[in-house]
Amino acid sequence: MPPPADIVKVAIEWPGAFPKLMEIDQKKPLSSIIKEILYLFQLLNQHGDNYSEENLGILCYNYFILYVLFLFQAQNAQQLHERIQSSSMDAKLEALKDLANYSRDVTFAQEFINLDGISLLTQMVESGTDFGDMLSFTLTAFVELMDHGIVSWDTFSVAFIKKIASYVNKFASDISILQRSLAILESMVLNSHDLYQKVAQEITIGQLIPHLQGTDQEIQTYTIAVINALFLKAPDDKRQEMANILAQKQLRSIILTHVIRAQRAINNEMAHQLYVLQVLTFNLLEDRMMTKMDPQDQAQRDIIFELRRIAFDAELEPNNSSGSIEKRKSMYTRDYKKLGFINHVNPAMDFTQTPPGMLALDNMLYFAKHHQDAYIRIVLENSSREDKHECPFGRSSIELTKMLCEILKVGELPSETCNDFHPMFFTHDRSFEEFFCICIQLLNKTWKEMRATSEDFNKVMQVVKEQIMRALTTKPSSLDQFKSKLQNLSYTEILKIRQSERMNQEDFQSRPILELKEKIQPEILELIKQQRLNRLVEGTCFRKLNSRRRQDKFWYCRLSPNHKVLHYGDLEESPQGEVPHDSLQDKLPVADIKAVVTGKDCPHMKEKGALKQNKEVLELAFSILYDSSGQLNFIAPDKHEYCVWTDGLNALLGKDMLSDLTRNDLDTLLSMEIKLRLLDLENIQIPDAPPPIPKEPSNYDFVYDCN
Repeated sequence: MPPPADIVKVAIEWPGAFPKLMEIDQKKPLSSIIKEILYLFQLLNQHGDNYSEENLGILCYNYFILYVLFLFQAQNAQQLHERIQSSSMDAKLEALKDLANYSRDVTFAQEFINLDGISLLTQMVESGTDFGDMLSFTLTAFVELMDHGIVSWDTFSVAFIKKIASYVNKFASDISILQRSLAILESMVLNSHDLYQKVAQEITIGQLIPHLQGTDQEIQTYTIAVINALFLKAPDDKRQEMANILAQKQLRSIILTHVIRAQRAINNEMAHQLYVLQVLTFNLLEDRMMTKMDPQDQAQRDIIFELRRIAFDAELEPNNSSGSIEKRKSMYTRDYKKLGFINHVNPAMDFTQTPPGMLALDNMLYFAKHHQDAYIRIVLENSSREDKHECPFGRSSIELTKMLCEILKVGELPSETCNDFHPMFFTHDRSFEEFFCICIQLLNKTWKEMRATSEDFNKVMQVVKEQIMRALTTKPSSLDQFKSKLQNLSYTEILKIRQSERMNQEDFQSRPILELKEKIQPEILELIKQQRLNRLVEGTCFRKLNSRRRQDKFWYCRLSPNHKVLHYGDLEESPQGEVPHDSLQDKLPVADIKAVVTGKDCPHMKEKGALKQNKEVLELAFSILYDSSGQLNFIAPDKHEYCVWTDGLNALLGKDMLSDLTRNDLDTLLSMEIKLRLLDLENIQIPDAPPPIPKEPSNYDFVYDCN
């Protein structure tokens, strides 16, 4: 009778002892297996039976545990490779289920791949004989194995791609198969230019759209991820064509109805994919943003003539005499001045700066045609003011377009960690142009409220940017709601907000206050240090980044309560609350840490990849270097966690905490402590210098002798 599948026999070596054969039950926790091995070699009897789990883990890592696990996974891979080829359907199904589970482990994956396991799985898929759970487990195992980055995606055949693509339509009702198929297609597109072309031939936007109209948010997420991947990898000359197809298929409207306004919360992964789609859509504007106007191009000059015609509705003058030509030139110059162009004679020269290039002119024409009454009102209002008080429409539009491109980061690759999408941009097919139209009217309103002159132009632009940024942070659900938010953020309101913030951040500069600050600063820094270390003890869930974001790729890291060991390990899903130490498989003694590096200095940021060098990812990356070449790589979920962890690790190493968060916390806590200590001196002016010492009295008769 064969032994149970969960029991494996392994040979274990220990320095100074004979190798021994041992049966290991895979169902037992790792800590129990470690103790059994130590009993086998009589180590617990020799050293006492009071090892803590922490010491057991460190001891075994130092001597043999990696070797044991390697042997275990190698034998396990060999057994599963044989079992998935079983003629018994039940045995094969059970083997594929185990394979899908074990494939998450990189050591097992390496051993299984060495046995040509990937080829075996692709042959099973291409054969088309497996369905239901069997196919689902096969695809799951394939996804998990490929996620380790051991095998190149360029090795797969057209037959395999066609089969996976067919599942997107054939198994629309089987959620698990559909999900894995979409995940595989996304990875193919992101990791291989050749596979992108093949997938693009097999999958159309029309085939993906129905999956967005369902109710399963995970399927919707994977579907948008495939669309984003196709969008991202499309050649420059094909992206606009793809955008036109998306518009024809009403993708924006479908996402708005079935995803954004569906009666359920949007999870982080869906928010990220919507953010990526938002960025890729706005990046279509980059070409116009970086295109200079050609002053000799008649078609481009006609746009400026159209702006003038709409604003002033001028009748064409006869042009058959030199006098009328001179008169017309003079009239054009006057009108271009009223339109607010810097170059009154040849306004085309105003659009030769990039950014915003021709995009600014496109926005102005859109505003003039689609919001004609508002356009005419703004132009005529300003042309009737004194020269120094008029808000120059042309110059304002150019600078505003440039500002909006900076705010929306037009031309930048999407961040791998950002979830910052704005629902209002999914409510209109021309959302950027409508965004501009609202903001140019805001600029004109703010100009009047500030009673600005031409010298105040930059000040007005700063206020307008603050108004826009504050309104965007509220995440308005529609453009009308955004407009309403701006109405409540008048110049007067901005001044009140600024004054309130100034009072909260008031910095006392008198010498006694500075001396008091210097005295209490070490206490505050120690308080911040303890807070950082406490947060490290609580731990943080980090996302594993690879070529394709996955919802189920997480790992957790936390500091032991005695601040001596970092515990970390993989998780199957994002945890709800803290993860206990004993469930984290790996440990790193703090004493072994050599350095903490950030940004471009991190080993995982030196790798080449489409999104690896993104600025926002670089700002969240840090690594722990230990031993001669060991490294533990992190990408924080947000800037706050990045600051907490880099501060905490530096504190553990006895270094200064230099993050922006520490500076802000120090300023806030110092300010609060100073104000608390000075409550009794309210409304009393504190002198810059101590009071003078009075002269000695002429006699000391007033002194009372207690004796």
